Amino acid sequence: MHVMEFEVQEEVLEPMSPSAQYLKSSVLSLTILGVLESEDPIDDSMTIPLLKDVFLPINPRFSSIMVTGKKGVKKWKKVEVNLQEHVNIPTFPSGMSTDYYDECFTDYLTKLGMEQLPQNRPLWEIHILKYPTKNAAGNLIFKLHHSLGDGYSLMGALLSCLQRLDNPLMPLTFPSRQSKDGGNHTLLGRVPRFFTGLLHTACDFGWSLLKSSLIKDDKSPIRSGEDGVEFRPIVTTTTAFSIDQIREIKSRLKVTVNDVITGIIIYGTRLYMQKRSEESGKANSTALVLLNTRAIGGYKSVDEMTKPDSEMPWGNRFAFLQVPVPKLGAAEQENPLKFVKTARRMIKRQRNSATVYLTGQLLNVVRKIRGPETTARYIHGTLKNTSMAISNLIGPVEQMALANQPIKGLYFVVAGAPQSLSVTLISYVRKLRIAMTMEKGFIDPNTFKSCIEYAFEAISKAALASPTPSKS
Repeated sequence: MHVMEFEVQEEVLEPMSPSAQYLKSSVLSLTILGVLESEDPIDDSMTIPLLKDVFLPINPRFSSIMVTGKKGVKKWKKVEVNLQEHVNIPTFPSGMSTDYYDECFTDYLTKLGMEQLPQNRPLWEIHILKYPTKNAAGNLIFKLHHSLGDGYSLMGALLSCLQRLDNPLMPLTFPSRQSKDGGNHTLLGRVPRFFTGLLHTACDFGWSLLKSSLIKDDKSPIRSGEDGVEFRPIVTTTTAFSIDQIREIKSRLKVTVNDVITGIIIYGTRLYMQKRSEESGKANSTALVLLNTRAIGGYKSVDEMTKPDSEMPWGNRFAFLQVPVPKLGAAEQENPLKFVKTARRMIKRQRNSATVYLTGQLLNVVRKIRGPETTARYIHGTLKNTSMAISNLIGPVEQMALANQPIKGLYFVVAGAPQSLSVTLISYVRKLRIAMTMEKGFIDPNTFKSCIEYAFEAISKAALASPTPSKS
């Protein structure tokens, strides 16, 4: 009889994917904070009905807790959800200035980034801040553990709760991700490229192993290198750039939008480093660029993502590209476009090698032999030994609404990584929103933001001054 009861109980347990176990372990625990900025004062009267009728049905993981079974295997267990426990509406003194509420919001986001989600209930929370800041009339914060899914999955879930403001019956649309490759696709062109790819794979995979285990970036103004940096307070600041302007730079330089964005970030980062310390302009620094391993052509519905053989599956499907941050010499200061071209060369090289695939296979082997905790320790080392992480998502072209309340802007941050700096980006209504999250008290947020903004203007000015590429 007891055996029967055990079997029935086991049926409701869903195995956790390997990546989910890596991201929720004793050595690594990452949390995603998604911020929706409301154009109007927030009406929270529909919060509980929306969570019950729209959010929870999206995926069983939103109604599940993490449990550890025999042999330490972690699984998802479906539970009853007390929605009131997941909704938080903080109160601040009334009648204060926008600057005061800006500071309250920043401190609250810092607190959320430091606090672990309770283990006895599903790993998500909603925080509603009904006070005006310089960017919004109110802010809605989704706090979700990274083990629930990556940015692509969680963005798909979020979009299931939102509608187009101009026409709720029409679907949201997204910028095209199709890129043209002007490379040689003939057989004679492919042969040398194949052998070059093999050489790059060997070099890049070997370098990746060393960076994850033995070789650390130099300590610098963006990398404290201290143990336990993931438990220290963080602070986030944001800025926004015109997507049309970024596309103009892309067209002028014959590169991708990703190349432009990465070039701006690493150039601005070097400027900040040199501003804080002249010597750090030559420090060895590496940026981890997160690559979504799905062949994305746009977001799929949650129903499609959760199908067994989905081409765009739910979960965590990403890999790291290790991009060395170029040194800032006199030539780079005179021609900031070198940072974009260097970013393009490094990203294209690693995309054309099999390093991402081999790293994924290595993680699988380590997990099978040593277990998920050892694998999580390897990923933790990869993050800790590098200086910063860069990740981006594609957002909708049209303005969105949540329960008929216009969403003015949105951005996301990742908390809990053993790094002093991360930069996250998302496009929305012809703007690219950049969130810079840094170790509080170690990196100056205002100075860093001004360096990123200067980098954008300098690269834009240099690109527009360059000759218009001829059409082939």
